[in-house]
Amino acid sequence: MSERGNGNLVAAGLLVAVGLAVGGFFVGRGLLVARASDRFVTVRGLAEREVAANLVVWPITYAVTADDLGTLQRRSDEGAAKIRAFLAGEFSDAEISASQARVTDRQAQGMMDQTGRLERFVAESTVTVRSERIDAVRAAMERSGELVAQGVALIRSYETSTEYFFTALDAVKPEMIREATRDARSAAQQFAEDSGSRVGGIRNAQQGYFSIEDRDRFSPEHKKIRVVTTVQYFLVDD
Repeated sequence: MSERGNGNLVAAGLLVAVGLAVGGFFVGRGLLVARASDRFVTVRGLAEREVAANLVVWPITYAVTADDLGTLQRRSDEGAAKIRAFLAGEFSDAEISASQARVTDRQAQGMMDQTGRLERFVAESTVTVRSERIDAVRAAMERSGELVAQGVALIRSYETSTEYFFTALDAVKPEMIREATRDARSAAQQFAEDSGSRVGGIRNAQQGYFSIEDRDRFSPEHKKIRVVTTVQYFLVDD
């Protein structure tokens, strides 16, 4: 082979070597950048607020007894009429509903006493008030003793307890999410300061589940709304 040919081979070899070296530099640099971008912190942000319930469901349950079903039905209807009359001056027909009576046969269940003073049948019925006027319902509840004075045997039980609801979550959701996100970023900034870094952009974010609970068991008309967001922020070295 001629000297010119050998020179060409050497030059080609040098070009390949330089290319590999340069390529290796950029590949290595890319790995460093990729690893740096993997530095992130996961934090949680909390937002809470108290709101007043805007819907109340008040079940008015009462019981009547009789020795025959015909009399039982008549007495049940009379009780419902008294309750509706009590509510009529304050609530519309759309806010009042009645459920089917639940009848118990004491004789069939072996509940009759030997004296015969217990009437055979018992019917439990419920007239329900569903209203957005919380104060009006609470005022009527305070006057419910008037029904007892009229001979309506009211029953209180866990199954028919008054319930309060907050149905306007969409109105407060955006601001609460912002509050939770601000709280999460504050936690990330504290972590970054402790690690000698600063907070970068958001890597990933997950909105938590909104929970609505009674503020406490003694004031169910007041609700506590809570949401927790989980956010990942990139950490950047200064």
